[in-house]
Amino acid sequence: MDFSGKVVIVTGAGGGIGEGYAKRFAAEGMKVCVAEINEEQGQRVAGEIRESGGDAMFARVDVSDEASCKECANAAKEQYGQIDYLVNNAAIFGDMKIEGLTNVDVDYLNKFMAVNAFGCLYMTRACLDHMPKGSAIVNQSSTAAWMHTGFYGVAKLTMNGITTSLANELSWRKIRINAIAPGPTETQALRNTAGDFADELVKQMPIKRLGTPDDLANGILFLLSDQASWITGHILNVDGGQFMRV
Repeated sequence: MDFSGKVVIVTGAGGGIGEGYAKRFAAEGMKVCVAEINEEQGQRVAGEIRESGGDAMFARVDVSDEASCKECANAAKEQYGQIDYLVNNAAIFGDMKIEGLTNVDVDYLNKFMAVNAFGCLYMTRACLDHMPKGSAIVNQSSTAAWMHTGFYGVAKLTMNGITTSLANELSWRKIRINAIAPGPTETQALRNTAGDFADELVKQMPIKRLGTPDDLANGILFLLSDQASWITGHILNVDGGQFMRV
């Protein structure tokens, strides 16, 4: 899997899993657009990649805003000439409200869905005209999509539907789109949201440890690569066996 000189946009890359992706992709030889709503954090990650000898730029983006997504894509195109890969990682998670569908504030729910469900669509639409044939997109779903976990699960299930629908719609452009569905992954955001419950989840899993951003990046790199050239519209679980689909 040779990614030398390829250009990737990673949304939500200013910390956590997204930061891990950005740095791993740079280590694989990609030119990385660190797309992040928090300018300080995004600039930090891009700067650390450059200090390590990689090639990275920062672009501010609010993935719930289509105009902002277009500005981000245009900035990457202007800097690097084209966009080969898009990884839609941005999400509200670590500080999300823990409420049910019947009592969550509707304005909050609409914003949450705009980021966690439709942000991947807005970014895809913004990038398409800058992506040559053979490009690839990976969305970050979650095993929560199948675990009846309130509006977070609904958002990820919606993302899965967007992924499979776009796989058909983008086929004429020769652009593949897939998703990964991580299980519980060791980040501060997980600890903020799940607390000690994350450790209880691990006890029920066949591979009894939390995942790491590198575990997830391995799956994404495969789906982006030419080795996955006959795979599109697939949701790949990277979850230690937490959720098994038949």
